Amino acid sequence: MNFLAILAALGLEQWRAFRFRVGVERAFVRYARWLESQLNGGTREQGAVAALAALAPPVALAAGVFWLVTVAHPAVGFVWNVVVLYLLMGFRHFSSAFSAIAAALASGDLAVARRALAGWRGGASTEWSSTDVARLAIERGFVDSYRHVFGTLFWFVLLPGPAGAVLYRAAALLAHEWRAGASGEDTTPIVRARDRFGAPARRLLWLLDWIPARLTALSFAIVGDFEDAAYCWRTQAASWVTEEGGDIAGIVLASGGGALGVTLGGPLPAVAGAPESRPELGMGEDPDATLMSSGIGLVWRALILWLLLILLLTLANLAP
Repeated sequence: MNFLAILAALGLEQWRAFRFRVGVERAFVRYARWLESQLNGGTREQGAVAALAALAPPVALAAGVFWLVTVAHPAVGFVWNVVVLYLLMGFRHFSSAFSAIAAALASGDLAVARRALAGWRGGASTEWSSTDVARLAIERGFVDSYRHVFGTLFWFVLLPGPAGAVLYRAAALLAHEWRAGASGEDTTPIVRARDRFGAPARRLLWLLDWIPARLTALSFAIVGDFEDAAYCWRTQAASWVTEEGGDIAGIVLASGGGALGVTLGGPLPAVAGAPESRPELGMGEDPDATLMSSGIGLVWRALILWLLLILLLTLANLAP
């Protein structure tokens, strides 16, 4: 049933994206901000309580509704799984912006590509070359495909009903919202207090990411250049550390860059001041519109691999 629910959700999402998805995420973020305003006293213990208060209601709702409707009729439980997955998972969350950037670069319209990238990931983009734009789009595409597809799929399959998918997506939103400095404050004591408060949410996300991120990286290696992907994963991933996810993004990007044969990371021109220094990931060619299309192909092949494995697990469970 999980396999059929995944196929149905992916098919619906490719047919027509759920336009209220962003609104649901924003509602959860507003709830997280309200909890922070009520509970943030600058300690990890308060952060742990707030994370529990943020995550428990949506997870309990998803699991409770699944249990109730499944008792009524298994087909209704299947529909509930499809609805929740349709709401949480899919390529359309990022693929439209990715495709717009690739099309603009292919036609030589760098200004349109810059605007599309800035609207997708935020920040100024006026100083970025076509290579910079393609590189940043591939990086964001790999990370978003992991967050919105592979990580969500893993926890959906592992936990009963849609509870795992809800837990993972809510934890990812919470860790992003409660990262230090997200409120825009630049006073050191406030930043430190916010860092301590958000630490439990970020730690939980790191734990939830530990297995699926490595399975995603392994999948990229299997469906791409295995030797280069494994080498980049082993030697480069630890150099790319983010506040909310630790080395998780580095694992996905290093393996993806090696599997695709593209160089990611590296310094970026700054709008003002010194260039942004970033470690280099992957190996091979500088990114362009053609390699962007190849990157989408890599993600699709990895997803097909996952679906085949889920199908085999489903058939094994059905066998007498």
